[in-house]
Amino acid sequence: MQATIIHSVTLVSDGAETANAWVWFEAGTVREIGAGDSWRRAAAEAGPDCDLVDGSGSTLSPGFIDIHMHGGGGSANEEGADAIRNVLATHREHGTTRAVLSLVTGRPADLLAHLTTIADLTETTPGVLGSHLEGPFLADSFRGAHDPEMLRSPLPDETAAMLAAARGTLRQITLAPELPGASAAIASFVDAGVAVAVGHTSATYEQARAAFDAGASILTHTFNAMPGLHHRAPGPIAAAFEAQHVTLEVINDGVHVHPALVGLVFNEAPGRVALITDAMVAACAHDGDYMLGSLPVRVEAGVARLVADGAIAGSTLTLDAALRHTVAECGVPLAEAILALTATPAAAVGRAHDLGSLRPGYRADAVLLDDTLHVKRVWLEGASAQTVGSAAEAHEAH
Repeated sequence: MQATIIHSVTLVSDGAETANAWVWFEAGTVREIGAGDSWRRAAAEAGPDCDLVDGSGSTLSPGFIDIHMHGGGGSANEEGADAIRNVLATHREHGTTRAVLSLVTGRPADLLAHLTTIADLTETTPGVLGSHLEGPFLADSFRGAHDPEMLRSPLPDETAAMLAAARGTLRQITLAPELPGASAAIASFVDAGVAVAVGHTSATYEQARAAFDAGASILTHTFNAMPGLHHRAPGPIAAAFEAQHVTLEVINDGVHVHPALVGLVFNEAPGRVALITDAMVAACAHDGDYMLGSLPVRVEAGVARLVADGAIAGSTLTLDAALRHTVAECGVPLAEAILALTATPAAAVGRAHDLGSLRPGYRADAVLLDDTLHVKRVWLEGASAQTVGSAAEAHEAH
């Protein structure tokens, strides 16, 4: 594999910025990092075949990691391996190098088949981190864009079947901890190494806190599909603020959460925010009529809503857009915003040891951003995954 040295960049990794930095990729990992002109010594050592990339005026970040994404580019994760490859390629153009593939509530047999498909892809496709079951163990009162006919409480036989079908690749499951059987399900999933997320829930503060104490470690799309903060009923959000091991997902598209509350989450849970897309099939596609699982969705002006009742049905967001919105509209410093796209989501799904950072020894996943935070180039395991002539061309294409 060809070595790559990206030099003269502002490196943003692990919550810090380094000016005039360089990074050396070799054999799919980060071999060395440095600053100043010492990249010339590295280039001589790497040899004449090394790809030298002048990043002057640009920012280099670890590859973005989306732990909650349903589709994009006209394809959904439920549509099979080829559709998933299209989803990955679509989001990779916007800086996402790794993704946990989310599945909406469905029939038991269908969900098991999808878990098996994703397990197969996880073994062969570097961009796939595994699966996320967003349902079916959700509260009807906060179901959002999930089919009410298919919601159910967890039973041991079904949870065991899910784990078996996923073959160790189920990374996350969203459930409502107040449902009958939820406590046993949380224990089973946590014991299997699955990150349990509290979401689509009517849980009280006490119920949510009990779930976090039992090992649940993520709050699914904070503020959406759950009780809000209230001075006499603090609910699951306050419980997540207090539980220091919990990662709080946020969909920051300017629609799902007000910028003031996005800023609140970053202030109350520093280093524990994971920016997600919750993107559905219409991300990077066009307005029109789509399906989200079994439910009809209409997308107008980039906002997806259920045809039946107007409920928000996922997003058409990409992570580079989430980054720009977080910095420009919410006042979050760049290093903190990038942390929420990289190291924090990596840790949330058990990959803190090799993803989400550009430290030596980590996977060589990276995003080169221009001065407006649009994607210029992407690397996945050291290989150039996407190159655009300019940010304007990229914007026009999508």
